[in-house]
Amino acid sequence: MSENSFWTALCGQGEKPFAVELDTPDSPDLTKYMAGAGELAAAGASLITIADCPNGKPGVDSSLAACRLHRDLGLQAMPHLTCRDRNRNASRALLLGLAAEGIEQVLLVTGDPIPPEDRADIHGVYDFTSRSFIRYAAGIETPGPFRIFAALNVNVRNFGRQLELAVQKEQCGACGFFTQPVLTERALENLKMARQTLKGKLLGGIIPVVSQRNALYMNEHIAGIEVDERIVALYEGADRARGEALAEEISLAAAEQIAPCIDGFYLMTPFSRTALMARIMESIRRAGLTER
Repeated sequence: MSENSFWTALCGQGEKPFAVELDTPDSPDLTKYMAGAGELAAAGASLITIADCPNGKPGVDSSLAACRLHRDLGLQAMPHLTCRDRNRNASRALLLGLAAEGIEQVLLVTGDPIPPEDRADIHGVYDFTSRSFIRYAAGIETPGPFRIFAALNVNVRNFGRQLELAVQKEQCGACGFFTQPVLTERALENLKMARQTLKGKLLGGIIPVVSQRNALYMNEHIAGIEVDERIVALYEGADRARGEALAEEISLAAAEQIAPCIDGFYLMTPFSRTALMARIMESIRRAGLTER
């Protein structure tokens, strides 16, 4: 395990680490992407996480991007892997390849469904559930450390059932959970319940809302994300500068609420705005919220 590994930071006595999601583009030119990831690392991100074709739309492969970040920039990277696109053989081959490339952690999730307009030509595989995928991955021998994380949706209404599934994921081999964004009181209460129930590491989700349109879109189209209506109303008439200022304020307020319940922060970058994420990390650190 590398001395500066994300897992070491997550389990250590120092500051709570930042994991920052930066999704890949839909073109093979990674120049801007690599620069953005480097900016996030320089701002304090211990880990770059990469979604696996979010919303079922293809972009540069999350695993290949993670290997590129690790090899070319020396960054700790974690690809998300879904149950949607690969059968067991392809999943095993990919996990072995990631381990061989020195990737130390993966996030295993069900994955967003294929968009309705594409389903005539594209079909999901779903050889696994997220739980069976975790169990399968945990049974693969690797030469070095290989940590398996899972997702936790704190925004669902029947959170008791979500928590039962999370406990099963721990039993299957998950060592921790990355939560969906906490932008409602219900999500906060569910996070507190998870802290009392789960044994693994918890990384609390924060997504900066940058405009009213952005908030409304997330509420209507992004499964697992819920933005409080009071937050939505704050953005009415806001231009980009005001939207980003509100995003910083609300993200810091969310960090203050979740800090006592978590082992690390999971920040999701909107629209590749890495400079905004750097400012939010600095605000959280300046407020003393990364202290254990």
